Amino acid sequence: MPKAASSSKKEGSDSSQADPQGAAPIEVPGAADGKYTVVARRYRPRDFSELVGQQTVVQALTTAIQTNRVGHAYLFTGARGVGKTSSARIFAKALNASADGSGAFDPNSDVAQAIDSGEDMDVLEIDGASNRGIDEIRQLRASVSARPSRSPYKIYIIDEVHMLTVQAFNALLKTLEEPPPHVKFIFCTTDPEKVPITVLSRCQRFDFAPVKTDQILERLQFICKNEGATAEPEALQLIARRAAGSMRDSQSLLEQILSFADSKITTATVHEMLGTADESRLAEIADALINRDNAQVLLLLHQAVEAGVDAGQLGEQILGYLRDMMTIGVGASVELLRTANPARADELVAAAKRWGTMTLLSAIQILDESLVKMRHSTQSRTILEVAMVQICHLQDLQGLADLIRGLQAGKSPPTIASAPSTTAPGRVTPAPSQQLSSDSEKKKAELIASAQIAASIRPPIDSVNSLTNDSVHEAVNVPVDTEQEPESKTSDLSNADQQTSATVTTSLDSFAQDDSRPPMMDAHDDLGGARAGGRLSEDRSAGNRPGAMHVSEDVTATSTEPASDTDETTPMGCWQQALLRVDGMVADYASMVVKIERVGNQASANGTDPIHWTAFFPLGADLAMRHCNEPAHRKSIEEALQSIISQPVRLTLQMSNLPPKVNTAVRKPAAPIVNQPTLVRKYSEHPLVKSLIKSIDG
Repeated sequence: MPKAASSSKKEGSDSSQADPQGAAPIEVPGAADGKYTVVARRYRPRDFSELVGQQTVVQALTTAIQTNRVGHAYLFTGARGVGKTSSARIFAKALNASADGSGAFDPNSDVAQAIDSGEDMDVLEIDGASNRGIDEIRQLRASVSARPSRSPYKIYIIDEVHMLTVQAFNALLKTLEEPPPHVKFIFCTTDPEKVPITVLSRCQRFDFAPVKTDQILERLQFICKNEGATAEPEALQLIARRAAGSMRDSQSLLEQILSFADSKITTATVHEMLGTADESRLAEIADALINRDNAQVLLLLHQAVEAGVDAGQLGEQILGYLRDMMTIGVGASVELLRTANPARADELVAAAKRWGTMTLLSAIQILDESLVKMRHSTQSRTILEVAMVQICHLQDLQGLADLIRGLQAGKSPPTIASAPSTTAPGRVTPAPSQQLSSDSEKKKAELIASAQIAASIRPPIDSVNSLTNDSVHEAVNVPVDTEQEPESKTSDLSNADQQTSATVTTSLDSFAQDDSRPPMMDAHDDLGGARAGGRLSEDRSAGNRPGAMHVSEDVTATSTEPASDTDETTPMGCWQQALLRVDGMVADYASMVVKIERVGNQASANGTDPIHWTAFFPLGADLAMRHCNEPAHRKSIEEALQSIISQPVRLTLQMSNLPPKVNTAVRKPAAPIVNQPTLVRKYSEHPLVKSLIKSIDG
């Protein structure tokens, strides 16, 4: 059979190059007659050998033709741009353009070219979105009985078939189930869930998978070579990853960039055209988030937006980068990376270890919720900045998870000041200790840990609070034996732990014996209002240590510091007075300082130059020092010191080998808890009340 001119030659093509995979030559249109065909149409596969990424479908369809097992109806499903409609056309050509009926055909034959151009009378392509009513289906049923003009089969290709109405589907059912022998149906859809089950059961369904990134990259390299363009491998990788499995999307992006950059495609050109940030910028933002540097994060966001990066695109890129960090941090393969370059896998692993899995998961959730808000707001940049600051203020949630696992394994909880030891920046691991001797003692120890952790973790969103609450409830909501334990069982605990254990035991005893308490009272109420998110009941009066935590009894802290340390003429006295003017957890952590040193004289020559002070934290107080060393927190302490000594102060925080301070507490008897029903019953028995009720017949 003589080969006719291809459809691309009809549009003005005057040159061709062969596919290195052995496919038919692909015509490249010229611009002499002013006509142009887009890349996605010009490089559309014309036979099964050119179809990329769908080998399972190709094998099934070719085998069906060769074994004479061709069904009467097929349903092709999958995401956009994966080759559904192209496969339907190729299948139609294999059925009608094959000379020997084996499925092999010449892509340049008259029948094949007519099918490609949509001019073949025996292969009808119908748009389901614009022909979705029952009247169009009635016309289709009337034409089904007509024999094909020159081909073995009459084939109906209905694209986006899920757009048909319910009435149209019902009208098609009988014809679809028992069509004439010469009729074949091929349905294509991106939403198979909207297709009635009665139609699905009458079709052979083929699910088209997203095209792999490396396969898209190979095809883009071939197109660039045919178009006479040079491209950096990293630039094409960005396009391939951005396409997210859609071959058509990748080709459309490539054509857009070719129009922008002519014949030279670079990574910078791709980022500039797509409004995205390069990976080095994403790595800098992630590093600033891990370091909890609010100012640096906001500066990097500002620089990215000023460089032309869209705030929404940047937020999605950061989310993808954090997702890759989580994926590689839990031990997954580098093949699962979507946003980050696999060459940076070691950097991602190190960053994930520094941050901790639980903190990373919370950061991802904050950013995901913010992206949803950004799509419905005109202040998308502001919402992104707020999300970044929230993430910077996330505390070490991984330390909580590690501590809970240690408690479940039967280990005693560490104190805040001395027990935690850091194995990596941002990761607190509880120190191992002896096994607890009884279930009752374990539960008491878990309550102690819950009260201590409340001072070190403050998640900023409800999802993180739910995580912390679940952990605390798991540790608390278990019946505890309130009988007195022998002294030998509690002798292993430290003095501070015994003190807190006695407080919690007293609270549990009163809780168990008081029937008037509400039945749904939880651990947060039993801890004097201390929430799992870290909000503590604090007393800022001059007689109490800043940030003293009240559990279930009134506690008046008495410091073991010498009396001279309360004098404003001593460094420690100035420090203690300054902390009374600092709010929040900064004062709690700063109160753990065990030593203050001045560098140089107390007063400068002109009274305006700052003096240098160094504050030393005890062993194990890494978390407290990191929290106080954040720029905003350190500045608040410096301002408080300046108000005390009337001199600017520049503060430096360091770790020391000194043990933590030991504080004793004088406990006052707890006030009895009496609810309203108890008061009503009590006063209703009073003689005066009884007489009053009797007189008014109440």
